[in-house]
Parts: sequence; C-alpha cells; structure tokens
Amino acid sequence: MSPDLLFGHAGTLALTGWVVLILGPRQGAFWQALPAWCIPALLSALYGGLALAHFAPTGGGYGSLAAVRQLLSSDWALLAGWVHYLAFDLVIGAMLARRLDAIGLARWLQAPLLFLVFLFGPIGFLLALLTELFLRAPARLASGKAAA
Repeated sequence: MSPDLLFGHAGTLALTGWVVLILGPRQGAFWQALPAWCIPALLSALYGGLALAHFAPTGGGYGSLAAVRQLLSSDWALLAGWVHYLAFDLVIGAMLARRLDAIGLARWLQAPLLFLVFLFGPIGFLLALLTELFLRAPARLASGKAAA
C-alpha cells in the first residue's frame, strides 16, 4: 500500500471519529469509546508501525529544525508524523468534549471549539480551556466567598 493511499485511509478514519464526536450521541459506551479510544488506538497502531519501519532510515532527529526536516524527509516518515497528529488531536478533542459536557456547555456551542481542535489543534485546545475556565469562574468565585 502506498503512503498516499494510507494517508487517505487514516484521514477518513480520523474524520469518522470527529463526526461521531461532534454530531453523534455521547450516551452509551460505544459512542464514547469510538472517538476517544477505538479510532485513536487504530491510528496509534498505524503510527507505531510506520515509525518503527520508516524513521530510522531517514536519519535526522529532534535536536534542530534541520534534524526534524531530515527525520520527516521521506513520504513514509511524513505520513507517520501526520498520523501522530490525527491520533492525538482526536484524543484531545474527546477529552475536551467530556470536560465541556461536564460543565453543561451545549453541544452546538462545543462544535466550533471541537472543529478548531480538528483544524488547528493547539488553538482549539486553548479556546476550549479558556471557555471552560470562563464558565467555571462564577462557581469558583461563589465557593470562595462562601468559605471566607
């Protein structure tokens, strides 16, 4: 199988997880586990195989930008790096969705935040955390005043 074909399959798999996470029900073990555990586990297994098979031959490393460029110089190693992002972004999205559910944020308000995690990982993560902090602040302030 070519790296381009695997790229397409990995993307479809990750997108399936995001669609379930954003639009699917959150009740039931299956609907929670699919985007939070099952799909990231499959992507992680693919990443592991790609990394073991294709990172060493490229040389490179993590000590400089030039070394990382060398590390990802083959299509296979670049694909491994992309699959790494797909898996971790989905795990982070599922974790944030659970946290936002716990504070009662409506799903339609979560959707743009999760979409930003999907497209721009760290930016979506930061905005979701700030949203959670903002929504939890009144309860924390109230509990602090009661204790004083």
